[in-house]
Amino acid sequence: MRLNRIKLVLVEKEKTSRDLAKHLNKTESTVSRWCTNEVQPSVEILYQISVFLKVDIRELLVSTA
Repeated sequence: MRLNRIKLVLVEKEKTSRDLAKHLNKTESTVSRWCTNEVQPSVEILYQISVFLKVDIRELLVSTA
C-alpha cells in the first residue's frame, strides 16, 4: 500500500534519496525503504523532509479523497 509520495516529490524537486539521507543524517537504505513505502517515516521526519524539499507536508502523503 502506497502511503507516501516521497520518491515522486524528490524527482519533482530534482533531488536524490542520497541528498535526503545526507540532510537527515540517515542511511541511504532507510530513505530507500521510505521511498518504496516498505516502512513509513514518523511525522517529525516527514516534517523535516517537507522543509528540505520546500513543500507542504501534505504533498508527501497520498490523498485519501
